Amino acid sequence: MNEFDFIDSLRQRANSRKHSARVLTGIGDDASIIAQSADRDLIVTTDLLVEGVDFHRGATPARLLGHKALAVSLSDIAAMGARPFWSFLSIGMPRAEWTTNFKDDFFEGYFALADRFGVTLSGGDVSETKEGIVIDSIVLGEVKSGAAVKRSGASAGDQIYVTGNLGGAAAGLKLIENGARVDLRSEVRDHESVPPAVAGGSVSEPGAVATGSTDTTRSPADDHSIQSLLLRQLRPSSRVGWGIVLGEEGLATAMIDISDGLSSDLNHLCTESNSGALIESSSIPLDDDVQRLCGRRALDALALALHGGEDFELLFTVAPENVSRLPKRVDGVAISHIGEITAGAGVINIEEKNRVWRLEPQGFEHFARGN
Repeated sequence: MNEFDFIDSLRQRANSRKHSARVLTGIGDDASIIAQSADRDLIVTTDLLVEGVDFHRGATPARLLGHKALAVSLSDIAAMGARPFWSFLSIGMPRAEWTTNFKDDFFEGYFALADRFGVTLSGGDVSETKEGIVIDSIVLGEVKSGAAVKRSGASAGDQIYVTGNLGGAAAGLKLIENGARVDLRSEVRDHESVPPAVAGGSVSEPGAVATGSTDTTRSPADDHSIQSLLLRQLRPSSRVGWGIVLGEEGLATAMIDISDGLSSDLNHLCTESNSGALIESSSIPLDDDVQRLCGRRALDALALALHGGEDFELLFTVAPENVSRLPKRVDGVAISHIGEITAGAGVINIEEKNRVWRLEPQGFEHFARGN
């Protein structure tokens, strides 16, 4: 049984003993939908981050880990078309971490992002672990009653879009696994949408990157690209603004955030919508820094975009009559049209020049062989 089969079995068991009519959508979407009042629905999501699986402690400064712990949950709220308001954070850590500045630096990063989106930390828990850091992040948001965007709303003919670009976070992970380390001075220069309070702390030089040995021929442009990709992995951006626009303007028929990879998350969306899809490979927005480095760093830009995951961009569908209403950018982030929803349930194809081939889900999966 794989991760998603297990989740589906829990979903069936939970639905068979549903005790509250206020739970409108439970297991199986980016977040749960709970009827809150006559005109508001509550959106609730939770994420688990485990050291050695979801992050590498030696490569992840505490401030960036605090940022990411909240960002991944904000992304789920955005994928439901909701506004985030409250959060809960539970963390377990070894005593050795407790006696350092880790916890203070972690929450500096967490609060910096929370302040940007007006999210209030409303509770949580702290515990000691014998080995490794474990983080449980919960975020709650709101939508108008019935306005949440689910994975199940896509229909044949709907157009498929994605925010931002893809493949950068997966490339950043590969660089980390091959010895690259973020230089926090680059975060100050390339702070994007995160307040400067997240930056700071000790500086680790990139050192050996990708090949496992120091590359003295690297150009400054290469160094900038490497640092940008590391930050795509360590300090993801949540497309909260796009989620709000797509939800409140009624533009998206279905939506999901790209956490496992485009191939897997499109499969999740199509499964819930009982539909298929045809996407065009040349339309997939590849990360510029990945393309710049791919020839010299053994990186396949398209494969990383399709299967890499953790970009936390929004993948959504739009009815043809609403395409003209889509804004060009939200918060400076553009969107790309990558394909169309088709009638063949579960059949997802990708077109590359004159060839059409079946796109199988190959994104990240817990407990899969080889992980």
